[in-house]
Amino acid sequence: MSNPLTGGQVPHPALDMVDLVDQSLGNAGASGSALALEEGGTDPWALPQLKDTGQSWRELSMTGRVCWLVVGFLKACGLLGNLYLFICSLDILGSAFQLLGSRVAGDIFKDSLVLANPVAGLVIGVLVTVLVQSSSTSSSIVVTMVASKLLTIQVSVPIIMGVNVGTSITSTLVSMAQSGDRDEFRRAFGGSAVHGIFNWLTALILLPLESAAAVLERLSALALGATSLQPGARAPDILKVLTKPITHLIVQLDTDLITGGATGKANHSSLMKRWCGTRAQTTKGNSSACGAARCLERNSTAPEDKLPCHHLFSGTALTDLAVGLILLAASLLVLCTCLVLIVKLLNSVLRGRITQAVRTIINADVPFPFGWLSGYLAILVGAGLTFVVQSSSVFTAAIVPLMGVGVISMERAYPLFLGSNIGTTTTALLAALASPSDMLLSAIQVALIHFFFNLAGILLWYTVPALRLPIPMAKYFGDLTARYRWVAIVYLLLTFLLLPLAAFGLSLAGGGMLAMVGGPLVGLLLLVVLVSVLQQHRPAWLPHCLRSWAWLPRWLRSLEPWDGLVTHCCPCQACGAPHASSKEAHCYENPEVLASQHL
Repeated sequence: MSNPLTGGQVPHPALDMVDLVDQSLGNAGASGSALALEEGGTDPWALPQLKDTGQSWRELSMTGRVCWLVVGFLKACGLLGNLYLFICSLDILGSAFQLLGSRVAGDIFKDSLVLANPVAGLVIGVLVTVLVQSSSTSSSIVVTMVASKLLTIQVSVPIIMGVNVGTSITSTLVSMAQSGDRDEFRRAFGGSAVHGIFNWLTALILLPLESAAAVLERLSALALGATSLQPGARAPDILKVLTKPITHLIVQLDTDLITGGATGKANHSSLMKRWCGTRAQTTKGNSSACGAARCLERNSTAPEDKLPCHHLFSGTALTDLAVGLILLAASLLVLCTCLVLIVKLLNSVLRGRITQAVRTIINADVPFPFGWLSGYLAILVGAGLTFVVQSSSVFTAAIVPLMGVGVISMERAYPLFLGSNIGTTTTALLAALASPSDMLLSAIQVALIHFFFNLAGILLWYTVPALRLPIPMAKYFGDLTARYRWVAIVYLLLTFLLLPLAAFGLSLAGGGMLAMVGGPLVGLLLLVVLVSVLQQHRPAWLPHCLRSWAWLPRWLRSLEPWDGLVTHCCPCQACGAPHASSKEAHCYENPEVLASQHL
């Protein structure tokens, strides 16, 4: 055999290794796994080691220690300030979506014939929650319609399931801000996907069961009958108290008009508040002193006695649509900016020993033999923190960036998300206790249905470790989006918009049409999933032709052709695969390095 260095024709073995790598990458693309060379074959989901490049405390001089304390204090202030603006932007974002879609949401809820279909009720709950960006608002609409006898409890159950699914879109939107870094985006998007996958799987299991046996309706009725409830005080909304000084200066909405739109009692006036109270004036001859109270029943109040609201759009001539678009653009800009700054500050603060301490506290397990209790304690922590902030969207949106920077693992974030689902239902229960007496029982039963739905999901997808399917499914989506960033946008549109809209459109044609079209598609999807699982674990059980998908066209078994199409159409290749780091690029471009690696 001739020597390749002397001009022989025998190919260099390292060049063959390059071809092998290219072939393996193409095969990996067909399976949708992450197409990257991991250093030393490490797990891409393992928490990264953030090295502390600075000097230790003992090595610093007195001046250095003072500077370190000042910089640390400024970073902490910047982190808290950006977090506060981030929460305010989420509130404004919800107001923007309410201005844009609340009228549509009310019109959707009016069609009781469509709502009688359980699948239509589920997708309507998803769409309305996506439109108004608030599960509390969607639940309030359902409670009002049930109390007004426009909906029955049986019809409202699928809508509540859809409301629970739709609220997970916020964390998915937040994860998009970390798409610049491949590893951070993998962990962040996987963390947001695990929440949505859990909600979808729970809804898909419980919806047929509820349609056949009305389990949640009967269980909530039994729980309601076992207690004697009286109207109570409204739960304190700590988060609203903190954000109100900023958000009320920008816009204020009349939520009664949103719920009234579904019952047909609302007029066509703007959702933005114009009047925020009345002057405490009494008519002449009335001897009773009302003080600061509003004695509207006993004292006639002229229009000039009303107190105008003081916010940015209080006297504007713009329509709700125009104001909603302005607020949407501004809130998204502030939200993304604050999120990027939060991630940068976390990366600079969480270094070395600090990172290890935070990880130890958050990801710690209970000592043996009670280690299995760690996840359940995390569920309680998630429920308690969600109850404190009075918003599951804010809590989950705060967890996702921490997952992206590698502070919280997927296995620990999963029970925190489940606890957040429980925490938001306890908030709804307390809010229902503050309902008027004519709506009390309906509000309590709807809140109990929401609670039992999430509790059943925990029993299904967490109590048995082998059934924690949302975790591997979310990791699969995370690996996929780490390679193809446009898959995240496709997932977002399909999961929360296009598929619910398609199901809603088919439901308008009747339940038979929905079954004729949706049944075969669902059956085909389940068959493909089953065959793919058997190909990985039990290929001998399959016929020879089904042991691989090589007989299919490449565009049906691989995302590479679609990736080429998307990246060609996307400007500046913003939707393409992230650029490899310098070390990965060196490894890929150097055949001798490739030849020494274990593939």
